[in-house]
Amino acid sequence: MYAKVADWLADGNVVGWFQGRMEFGPRALGNRSILGDPRNPDMQNKLNLKIKYRESFRPFAPSVLAEDAHEYFEVKSDSPYMLLVQEVRKSHRKELPKNYHKLPLREKLAFERSEFPAITHIDFSARIQTVHPETNERYWELLNAFKEKTGVGMVVNTSFNVRGEPIVCTPEDAYRCFMNTEMDYLVIGDFVFRKSAQGEWEKKLTFEKD
Repeated sequence: MYAKVADWLADGNVVGWFQGRMEFGPRALGNRSILGDPRNPDMQNKLNLKIKYRESFRPFAPSVLAEDAHEYFEVKSDSPYMLLVQEVRKSHRKELPKNYHKLPLREKLAFERSEFPAITHIDFSARIQTVHPETNERYWELLNAFKEKTGVGMVVNTSFNVRGEPIVCTPEDAYRCFMNTEMDYLVIGDFVFRKSAQGEWEKKLTFEKD
């Protein structure tokens, strides 16, 4: 299963990931998460506009294999709860115009700042989650499968909800959110739902931006 999900992510799909018990705390950490490919230059816009229904510039955070975090970020310590901000290493940053720091905000946002545009903020930082096999083996296995597929042990991780809604708790919540957004796949435990294989959803909700 992990290899299939990794393939879907690498192909640009958005995956709802629902595993085990609901988490407690300010961040989704791999049990109630929406996942994407951090390398994909369109992923930030896709997640914001078609999944979260919010402004396109809003950034996302990465989940990264704990043992690989130092390869991508200036890691000072582990960040298992996605609470610490670290800078993307210079080796992964892209060359930007010399006047970049003087540009208006919207012009800055137009540039791909690193090899991982979906998770790199305008100041080259990211709020990272280091994923450890001891605390979330299934999520670690997925990231490891993505690394085997792409060479990158990291995915975009945002909370499994839409703007104005709480994070999903039950499988029913997850399926409703899945059907009311443009997510491509939903994985609940070992069960997979492909959007294109689902019937017409009669309880379609309308989400409006502020």
